[in-house]
Amino acid sequence: MTETTFTPRVFSGIQPSGGLTLGNYLGAIKRFVDMQNQGDFQTVYCMVDLHAITAKLLDPATLRHNTRELAAGFIASGISPEKSILINQSQVPEHAQLAWIFNCIARMGWMGRMTQWKDKSGKNAEAASLGLFAYPALMAADILIYHATHVPVGEDQKQHLELTRDIAAKFNHDYGVNFFPEVEPVIEGAATRVMSLRDGSKKMSKSDPSDASRINMTDDADTIAKKIRKAKTDPDALPSEVEGLKDRPEARNLVNIYAGLNEQTVEQVLKDVGGQQFGTFKPALAELAVAKLSPISTEMARLMNDVTEIDRLLAIGAEQAREITAPILKKTYEIVGMVG
Repeated sequence: MTETTFTPRVFSGIQPSGGLTLGNYLGAIKRFVDMQNQGDFQTVYCMVDLHAITAKLLDPATLRHNTRELAAGFIASGISPEKSILINQSQVPEHAQLAWIFNCIARMGWMGRMTQWKDKSGKNAEAASLGLFAYPALMAADILIYHATHVPVGEDQKQHLELTRDIAAKFNHDYGVNFFPEVEPVIEGAATRVMSLRDGSKKMSKSDPSDASRINMTDDADTIAKKIRKAKTDPDALPSEVEGLKDRPEARNLVNIYAGLNEQTVEQVLKDVGGQQFGTFKPALAELAVAKLSPISTEMARLMNDVTEIDRLLAIGAEQAREITAPILKKTYEIVGMVG
């Protein structure tokens, strides 16, 4: 097979399941902005609304609101529709069309081993939707319909990236081509995985019944500061070395958040704050969080006051996306043997 050169291209997305949190921002969106601004890649960012209905069907009005709110969060955080292609998945039909091809490439055993399938289906897997089981094939299609070469993801999605590589490799092998690239996951940074403010052993989640456990991207300045002041900690001072955070999940989480917001490593933060009590550190973290996040929540509110602008930008993004996806799907169909 001849060697194929792929355009350096980034794809990543977030489910519009409602309630953007600090975890989404530090774990994903901030990295999206950084990769956009590097200028080394063409960047495509997506509200994956087809994925949002895999676990359970949502009220249609809620799904529309969540999709627009997520788009507002992307834009307010620095994703520029002039620098990146910004889309909601369902407006680009090639995602779902390629997913069907990949459903026929992927093996049932591969899907059954996915940790998220086991977690989300639970003990009642028979009642789970086929969409939830096949979700990783759609995720692979989301990425490969753009011939994306790099995907910034959280640690919890790494297994699905490996499956994407397996699907691409099997397609290329089965058809004797070098058509789909080997995708590289981009997992780096101090706060890739942000934990609950009430329990440092649990991931920060919009589904947690306690609103105090998370910082929402729609929280105002006073709410952000209050939640950080009340975050669970331990009685000991902050250490000067990373090793000192071992077995201190809440301390580790707050230091990670500070590092992520201030674009520092954990080591750099501890060098500055080692020896401080939380009574000193928390106000500094609250001030930093308000400075970084409050402008985002204000801009999100402005955008959500007139969603026609969001809809216009998403429609433009869909047109731009299909300039890439339509030829890739057409060639895929030719390789597979479809007529037309």
